[in-house]
Amino acid sequence: MFHRIRVGEVTVPVTAWILALLCFLTPPAVRAAAADGCEAKYGSGARVLTVATGSPGELGLLKALADAFTSLENSTLCWVKAGTGESLDLLRAGKVDVIMVHSPEGERKAVDEGWAAQRTLIGSNEFFIVGPPGDPAKVSGAKSAADAYTRIAKAHARFFSRGDDSGTHRKEMEIWRMAHLSPSGDWYVVTNAYMMATLRRANSEQGYFMTDSSTWAAAVRELSGLTILFRGDPFIVNTYHALRRPGGSAAAELAGRFIVFVSSPDGQRIIREFGRDRYGEGLYNDAEYARRFVR
Repeated sequence: MFHRIRVGEVTVPVTAWILALLCFLTPPAVRAAAADGCEAKYGSGARVLTVATGSPGELGLLKALADAFTSLENSTLCWVKAGTGESLDLLRAGKVDVIMVHSPEGERKAVDEGWAAQRTLIGSNEFFIVGPPGDPAKVSGAKSAADAYTRIAKAHARFFSRGDDSGTHRKEMEIWRMAHLSPSGDWYVVTNAYMMATLRRANSEQGYFMTDSSTWAAAVRELSGLTILFRGDPFIVNTYHALRRPGGSAAAELAGRFIVFVSSPDGQRIIREFGRDRYGEGLYNDAEYARRFVR
């Protein structure tokens, strides 16, 4: 019997005896962190807030927000690393308190069905289609994201898909539908990995990939095999919302306070300025900027 576990940024099948061996060799503190589902914890207060998100956690934005919030609220924030689709599933199952995601249709459905509340716009970034500088599919001449994908498919140029029901994967599939295409074949590579891991694989294997601008800015210095080939289609601007579990429990109340903080002037300043000191530019736009792209 095979079990599926996440190793770094990919999911792999393992047999039961290998799983037992891994548990035996893993230090107790690491096993404890894995057992509670937290990729990382910030703060040391008694009250615990569980937040599921993907790239904002990978890049450190969630930590910056958590450091300020947990100090104000004497709390601890547990980051559950999950893409948008998985984050929505976790919230629906009541396994997390807050999610930070980018799937407007899925978010509205969650609120309409009553298992999410307080949907609040918190910021944005955008998607870039990146690829090898030689650009064999001539993506740089595309007029839209759908046109770019059509060129890639016609050329059978290697394209990397996360394939994980993340917000990025959901947007990718929307674009394929707009292009009236169903991608398949050796040229279409599904990684089942997070953004950074897939971007690095596209770099090493010289393929196309749709990455968010935040991850690109953070990683561009190590991506000598890729360049931005298409950007600017309003359809691939990426708006982020925070949502929480409904109800009036203590956990839901703390979750609501976190969303209020993230959308407050102090929280928005953190989002707007995040990354500027390290990368020379902010990695995310604030909600005021994002509002013009809300669909």
